[in-house]
Amino acid sequence: MAKYDVQITDYSVDGARFAIVVARFNAAITDALLEGALATLAEHGVPDDHVRVVQVPGAFEIPITAKRLAASGRYQAIIALGAVVRGGTPHFEYVAGECARGVSRVALDENVPVIFGVLTTDTDEQARDRAGGKEGNKGCEAAHAGLEMVTLLRRLQD
Repeated sequence: MAKYDVQITDYSVDGARFAIVVARFNAAITDALLEGALATLAEHGVPDDHVRVVQVPGAFEIPITAKRLAASGRYQAIIALGAVVRGGTPHFEYVAGECARGVSRVALDENVPVIFGVLTTDTDEQARDRAGGKEGNKGCEAAHAGLEMVTLLRRLQD
């Protein structure tokens, strides 16, 4: 029978450093996502001085910033946070799509997990619901994914 890993909940992140790239656009939403991510990292023992927060104008600017941070070799995971809300123009598709593609490319090119915590919603209400409202806080979930990926990649080295 094949051996497989189950979901990792006992994180092993001693000494790990995390970067969070957060878009300022839709700040009411992204600030709540950031609060959730920071609280989650702190709950799991990541010291404040092992977390760097970098703000960018919007979601479109997240990938290049994540690439620079990943290429530095200082971070074991990068968490990307933003909120792109659909409007009446095709702008949503361009921004959301390019952000997702860019984040994925950075992770693969730099061999550093880049967690996609960018909300892509139809309405402001849906975004609020996912940034601490009735759908929880996707910033917390992104931080959990970062913690899990650091742990998983460390275990795969063994």
